Amino acid sequence: MAATQILIMITMIVYLGGMIGIGIAYSRRNRTVDDFYLGGRKLGPLVTAMSAEASDMSSWLLMGLPGVALLAGLPEAVWTALGLAVGTYINWLVVAKRLRIYSHKIGALTIPEFFSKRYHDEKNVLNLIAAVVIVVFFIPYTASGFNACGTLFSTLFGVNYFTAMLLSAIVLIIYVTLGGFLAASTSDFIQSIIMTIALVVIVGFGVSTAGGWGAVAANAQSLPGYLNLFQGYDVSSGGPASYGPLVVASTLAWGLGYFGMPHILLRFMAIEDHKKLTLSRRVATVWVVISMGVAILIGIVGNAMIANGSLAGIEAANSQRIIIYIADLLSKNGVLAAVVAGLILSGILAATMSTADSQLLAAASSISQDIAHDIFQLKLSQKKQMLLARITIVIIAIIAVIWAREEGSVFYIVSFAWGGFGAAFGPVMLLALFWKKSNKWGALAGMLTGGIMVFVWKYLVRPLGGVLDIYELLPAFIIALIVNVIVSLATGGAEKEVVSEYESIRS
Repeated sequence: MAATQILIMITMIVYLGGMIGIGIAYSRRNRTVDDFYLGGRKLGPLVTAMSAEASDMSSWLLMGLPGVALLAGLPEAVWTALGLAVGTYINWLVVAKRLRIYSHKIGALTIPEFFSKRYHDEKNVLNLIAAVVIVVFFIPYTASGFNACGTLFSTLFGVNYFTAMLLSAIVLIIYVTLGGFLAASTSDFIQSIIMTIALVVIVGFGVSTAGGWGAVAANAQSLPGYLNLFQGYDVSSGGPASYGPLVVASTLAWGLGYFGMPHILLRFMAIEDHKKLTLSRRVATVWVVISMGVAILIGIVGNAMIANGSLAGIEAANSQRIIIYIADLLSKNGVLAAVVAGLILSGILAATMSTADSQLLAAASSISQDIAHDIFQLKLSQKKQMLLARITIVIIAIIAVIWAREEGSVFYIVSFAWGGFGAAFGPVMLLALFWKKSNKWGALAGMLTGGIMVFVWKYLVRPLGGVLDIYELLPAFIIALIVNVIVSLATGGAEKEVVSEYESIRS
């Protein structure tokens, strides 16, 4: 192994050791399940903002988004980023405060529990269905994170993909099972800083190596459709592609997903004071806009580096590795550069772990809290409930490891899971917070419709092509929202005590 690779590995090992240290430090603070799942609702505004967005962006930010921009240019990357930026702002603006207040008033610790208590679902049917939805979609989502870790180490050090992925998963499991929500949120805050450093350094080094901004712009302009938001570049033909208005609309629909993301919504529920959410919203929105813009720029710069011979040609299947290749090139410029490259690559680990830890916690809470405690009424002590939560995290992680045993596309795995949560939970969450006439039957029908339609549209309808070839989140979200409203009205609307509670909390 070369000296530069050894320095990179040492830097990354120090980083991973730090994450385990955070888990150990916070393990002593977890005395109740409320502490383990929501940190006792004591998050400050900055940690709330940055941990929410770090857990949101995942390895998709440093691998998926630059890879898409590298190959096809602006359209898919820019419209996706724009939809996410708008969705981020609106989610913080209209959902965060209401969810924090409502969930606290009714004593809900998880999203499924919020739905059941909001609608006075004494049989916990909503709780059960929501918990199942979380487990179904979080397993592939978590697997995409493990996938990114395996890809990173196998590309850099030539080690076996599965071995690298497994070791990364073990580290993540250790600090999440020890530290719970506070460890995950604190580490996410730190990881957001590392991700920011990685993005800035990569852009600076990449532009310099590509020959300056002029060379980067000239290369992008030379590729037909590459900078056109309604075309894009077709790698196979070498000519312009087509990105019509309907496809643009479906890509913007990524923003709808925010209303149903359990690992983001939990941050809203955990902030110590809802009055501080304004600061959190501003910090989160600014960071998201800048980071996604830089990530897209990295893809464009990477294409210019390939064009001038600084980097070897990259096959389409490996486009998501562009940051890894640039960091590897940087590491060859001396000891300090190798350490910086190790920090950059730790940024990819940070992006991955900041999402996977939150997903594991949300999925585990669905089983141990929503199913075992709320549905099956298991009467366990606080200590035993936390033990069950930790065991659940390990089991879910093992399933995700099995799912991620072979390398795949981070971008498209994430897009499917994102669509599933957005369609299943987004309409239910919005109506629960903003429409007093919605009832448990509408919520149940909407949740089932949204989750099922994501599968139906992706695997049965979308392959038909033409106008039907759009991102499954958009049609599934709209249909689920309509079903929720129709069923609520058809079954008599909300009960009087539910409406009374809703109006009391709103006031």
